[in-house]
Amino acid sequence: MRAALRRLPSAAGARRRLLSTGPLIKSPPLVYIRGEEMTKYCMDLILEKWVEPRLDTSAWEFYDLSCVARDDSEDRVLHDAVAAGARIGAIFKEPTVTPTEVQKKKLGLRKSWGSPNGAMRRGWNGITISRDTIHIEGMELGYKRPVLFERHAVGGEYGAGFAHVGAGTVRTVFHPEGGGAEVLIDERGLTDADNAVVTYHNPLDNVPDLARHFFSRCLEAEVVPYVVTKKTVFKWQEGFWAAMKKVFDAEFKAKYTAAGLLDGVGGELPHLISDAATMQIIRWTDGGFGMAAHNYDGDMLTDEVAQVHRSPGFITSNLIGKAADGSLIKEFEASHGTVADMWEAHLRGEETSLNPLGMAEALIGAIDHAADLAGGDKAITEYTVALRQAIHTLMVSGRGTRDLCGPSGLTTEQFVDAVAGELDMAFAARTAAAAARAETIAPLMEAPIVPVDDKLVDEEALKALFEELDSDGNGSIDFGELKRGLRRLGVAPRSLSKLIEAGEAPRPSV
Repeated sequence: MRAALRRLPSAAGARRRLLSTGPLIKSPPLVYIRGEEMTKYCMDLILEKWVEPRLDTSAWEFYDLSCVARDDSEDRVLHDAVAAGARIGAIFKEPTVTPTEVQKKKLGLRKSWGSPNGAMRRGWNGITISRDTIHIEGMELGYKRPVLFERHAVGGEYGAGFAHVGAGTVRTVFHPEGGGAEVLIDERGLTDADNAVVTYHNPLDNVPDLARHFFSRCLEAEVVPYVVTKKTVFKWQEGFWAAMKKVFDAEFKAKYTAAGLLDGVGGELPHLISDAATMQIIRWTDGGFGMAAHNYDGDMLTDEVAQVHRSPGFITSNLIGKAADGSLIKEFEASHGTVADMWEAHLRGEETSLNPLGMAEALIGAIDHAADLAGGDKAITEYTVALRQAIHTLMVSGRGTRDLCGPSGLTTEQFVDAVAGELDMAFAARTAAAAARAETIAPLMEAPIVPVDDKLVDEEALKALFEELDSDGNGSIDFGELKRGLRRLGVAPRSLSKLIEAGEAPRPSV
């Protein structure tokens, strides 16, 4: 079977496209990974009503990572999705299910397929998982200012080998690749009759890349960066801190000092013991900080950040990898799961009210990154800005989902429809404004051009005029200066709609 399946447009989606204003915006290639349960149901609505009426997604590649699709393809669909992500570099992922034994039997699966995350991190050379707070102007959440987090995407307990053993001796020995002397890492005697012996490691080669990504983001957001470890007790964590500090001191310290971001932390890159970080996350509700930590610590601490900031639905989750050419591979997803309890309620025919903010932010991020990889596209940026604004406007105005507005909040379907309506109005207004501008400018563009012989130009008078328009004396004329100058000369274009409102121009006949 083919792993990548194009999503056929629905009749409703086709109708919305006919009603949409203007041609579809061509989207660059993007890998779209489909999941299941309530989040898949909601994203299907979003594709139909927010995306298809505005974007041409023919360059997108769709991969179904539902349990049944993975089982049917012997997990080939996962390998194909990972390969596509490495090739394209921009990925959106719906929440997926890692089946339990109960789900395996319920769905008739041949095996309980593991989480796809490990394969994705390996295939995309995963460096970090960025989990940041989402903020909506006019809405109070947990943190007042952004909180940025980097979770080292590899190593730690998640890939541990283990065994249950009895009394005896455990020796951990390293054998260098290509030969050389063995290194005895640890040897200990076990006296208990039942022991869990665990072995894992933390790769450090990509920590400098994580550091550059983290410190660049914190500097841009103007927040204070903290490196979090338990290196006082877990001595093996010293390497993570040392690599982070080396990059910071060499490449970022001067910039942070100039920005004043180290004034309150002694002028140096601050380190936090993980125990202290758990307390500060609760206390520092003004926000304005970033943290970088090992894989497991980052997982736990970002869950805490999510709880302070209302819920996981208000936290982003982006896997950052690195392609062979040095460009960033970015996978965007919501930090929450498939919302199984709401899915069961939906199957029973009950009303649901799923807040899609986390998934919408992930989709916007993936679309924007795809556009960046393609060299940038103003039309794509206008679309994603309008989409985010439509979502935020509804939430702040009391027309959000029930987690925000209580019982009077909109259902899942109502909220998706309401956002689609806001988008329709935003694009209709933009089209009308563009038409009005064109109508105003047209007479000026059509006016006859009177050529002036260059020999007859008064250079001194022209220079004096330029200097008068260049009010700040910087040698160039910006928009504000041009506007003021044209108004003084009496040749500034005037708004036809405003002339009609002021009674200075007749209304057009219908």
